[in-house]
Amino acid sequence: MARTESNMLPLGTKAPDFKLLDTVDDRLKSLQDLKGNSGTLVMFICNHCPFVIHVNSQLSKLAKDYVSKGINCIAISSNDVDNYPQDGPDLMKQNAKDNDYIFPYLYDQTQDVAKAYDAACTPDFFLFDTDLKLVYTGQLDDSRPGNGIPVTGKDLRAAMDALVNNETVSTNQKPSMGCNIKWK
Repeated sequence: MARTESNMLPLGTKAPDFKLLDTVDDRLKSLQDLKGNSGTLVMFICNHCPFVIHVNSQLSKLAKDYVSKGINCIAISSNDVDNYPQDGPDLMKQNAKDNDYIFPYLYDQTQDVAKAYDAACTPDFFLFDTDLKLVYTGQLDDSRPGNGIPVTGKDLRAAMDALVNNETVSTNQKPSMGCNIKWK
């Protein structure tokens, strides 16, 4: 499996807007529709990546733990479905159901949203404050497939906790790592 690090978009960057198909309910949704009262987590994921599969249960738990604290989670898949049909919208819908996602799972068919966020890998995480300014971009935690470290989400959770407690999010952030986004 290829290992690609995230590009680490500069902190303070304003979240690029989008309007994409939510494969869970087949409706178009925008960032403005989905942003949270305390913050917004945008995650670039896909169905087939072993790095995402490794953390899927934690992504579901993370969303359930933080939605009540005002942080909404949004997942986006931007992979080329012509060459990776397992990442297509119908299977995204099934994957969301299988993994008990309570967040929208959006399909970025043109890959324009991934490019606007400078997303590079799956999973790739972007946490924004109430003004939609980037406060965290980096890894979920140190766990990777096969390294024996438990998936806890500790790095991203620390940033989310700081955000909901009106504390400064640490700027000591490690890049996420995963499969590269499958560009057309």
